[in-house]
Amino acid sequence: METIYAICVGIMTAGGVFLVLRGYTFAVVLGLTLLSYAVNLFLFASGRLVINGAAILGESEVYADPLPQALVLTAIVIGFAMTAFALILALRARADLGNDQVDGDND
Repeated sequence: METIYAICVGIMTAGGVFLVLRGYTFAVVLGLTLLSYAVNLFLFASGRLVINGAAILGESEVYADPLPQALVLTAIVIGFAMTAFALILALRARADLGNDQVDGDND
């Protein structure tokens, strides 16, 4: 299970880097969002992947660490706000410049 999980995080990271390196603002925003999802999955996996584990101590013999879950929840909220802000900036740049290029070229 950990191998499949690591491969999925690696694929998401590679896709995010590819999109960030594109020359269009919308692709950059999507790439940053994909990278934030990959980091969230990585943080979640740092708390050990436990099947049927309780998040609270004392409920079962095997428990999951609640700190990475809290970090991921906070990162989701911050990532959503960052995506919304970057999307508004990209739309404003598109309206002002008349194109979707990151460097502002008309090509």
